[in-house]
Amino acid sequence: MAAVGTMAAMGPLPTMGTLPPLPTLGVPGVPELKPLTRYEAMRLGPGWSHSCHAMLYAPNPGMLFGRIPLRYAVLMQMRFDGLLGFPGGFVDRRYWSLEDGLNRVLGLGLGCVRLTEADYLCSHLTEGPHRVVAHFYARQLTLEELHTIEISAVHSRDHGMEVMGMVRVPLYTQKDRMGGLPNFLANSFVGTAKFQLLFALKILNMVPEEKLAEAVAATQRPKKAAIDHSGGHHRAGNELARASNELGERGEHHGMVHGGAEQLVGLEGEAEGLEQSVGLGADEQGEGME
Repeated sequence: MAAVGTMAAMGPLPTMGTLPPLPTLGVPGVPELKPLTRYEAMRLGPGWSHSCHAMLYAPNPGMLFGRIPLRYAVLMQMRFDGLLGFPGGFVDRRYWSLEDGLNRVLGLGLGCVRLTEADYLCSHLTEGPHRVVAHFYARQLTLEELHTIEISAVHSRDHGMEVMGMVRVPLYTQKDRMGGLPNFLANSFVGTAKFQLLFALKILNMVPEEKLAEAVAATQRPKKAAIDHSGGHHRAGNELARASNELGERGEHHGMVHGGAEQLVGLEGEAEGLEQSVGLGADEQGEGME
């Protein structure tokens, strides 16, 4: 079943008069793009370029590790330039309608899906020196249909050339508050793709707005310093060496040396405990990331 976009749900586009207010993203930390209706976009002059991209998604009842709801499977793709984006591209309005041009590009990258005007979601003016209006579409599929598209994409003409492969967007956040969606949003996206992803997740009620804001905020926090396992071992070794030197300098008789040896054994035990503690911390951290 096609997901009817916000703009399409408003009914026939007006030919005159006041247009209904347009939704905004409203997520702190994400710069807003100027929204415009399809009607307004089609009235732009010939100096404007039009890009059309599509988000294909399906409800996903699966549970990660048996306890984390997956919610939806959302498709994006890794591009030739190492950036994440949605399937689609530029449409030459002199020869193609928005949907015909989009389907032509999708046929090169996916091969087995066609979108219609009913799948239209939104349009935004992009930032930068180029005059580009970005049109975005969303189509809800079944999980089986989505999987078929993933398989078909491997056999498409652009696979391994302009498209490096399809990826699914994790829509959950793990207990460490970085695993899942926050880590995914920390990747590099092309053009308006990151904004369009967040916009669609909000407008289609796939992720609550507060959860989107938390995921974006998590990507802006400084990362914790990694544990230096080798550094901890070197520090323990240095402490043992210093203790041995001090004991050697003060060892004036057998009793003191014997006592110092016992202290040295104690320090070695502490060092061994430190090594075990570091190893245990790494194991616990690994379990927490599941």
